[in-house]
Amino acid sequence: MQDPSLSVTVDLEDWYHIPSVCGSPFSVYGGVDDFFSKWCHRYDYLSEPAVRVLDLLDEFGVTATFFIVADLLNHYPGLVEAVAKRGHEIACHGLDHSCKIHPGTREPLFSRREFEERTNLAKVMLEAVCGEEVVGFRAPNVLVAGWILDSLEKMGFKYDSSVCVNSLYNKTDSDLKGIFSYPYHPMKGALEPGEGRPIVEFPWAYLDVFGMKIPSSGGPMLRFLGSSIIAKGLEQSMARGHTVFYFHPLDISQERFPKVGRGRPLYWAVKGKVVEKRIRSILKKFQYVRKVTLKEAYMESKG
Repeated sequence: MQDPSLSVTVDLEDWYHIPSVCGSPFSVYGGVDDFFSKWCHRYDYLSEPAVRVLDLLDEFGVTATFFIVADLLNHYPGLVEAVAKRGHEIACHGLDHSCKIHPGTREPLFSRREFEERTNLAKVMLEAVCGEEVVGFRAPNVLVAGWILDSLEKMGFKYDSSVCVNSLYNKTDSDLKGIFSYPYHPMKGALEPGEGRPIVEFPWAYLDVFGMKIPSSGGPMLRFLGSSIIAKGLEQSMARGHTVFYFHPLDISQERFPKVGRGRPLYWAVKGKVVEKRIRSILKKFQYVRKVTLKEAYMESKG
């Protein structure tokens, strides 16, 4: 049996990308373009914590996979380039972080053609910066569907990392039967495991407590549940197979974000130094675990 392995991943997005502000059926702004056409105040709360994340990863000797909203290239000169220059994998987090399926009904919010046009543009934009093929995707707000994976495969993506199996919520159009926390090949038109298909899904970690699956890959759960549960979930998931840890640079921001948004008043209630301490704790706990980028994990999955 291969030694346990872990991919550290970072979602590079700013405060206005969350669905209560932009890009969802209930957001204040219709999308990022609408936001920038109307917002006349400071918008960049990302650059400073992003640089600190890069320094933190250097400190622990970690090469990460960064899932990047491609539209950042239009508004944050040099930021994505800095990620690439540090040697991290560049992957795609959509063109502008808009939800691709409805958070409530799970029905498509974009046609297949529109999704492919927009995502291909994002892919090309990111490839122009890193000088390499972008092969990985993570769905904005991890709202993902089987048809999305079909389109990703058609566009040349090799893997996705959006599926979160847990007992608290389901942000997909599938029942997720037969999916655990380790990589698998999804069937056509669905997210459940299948055979004979090249694209790989890297699902998120969870902690199984008497059959209750607690999401433990990181992100908001790192902010709300703390590092102990996340670490236990990562440890348990690595015992099953390769797994994923993730966070956002915004998680460690010490600034107050603009009070804009609908329906999520406590979303950023916990962040800053306390979350940075939790990230450090996890990186330290697993400092001797073999770490690979998701692109490297994909190559290893091919044997």
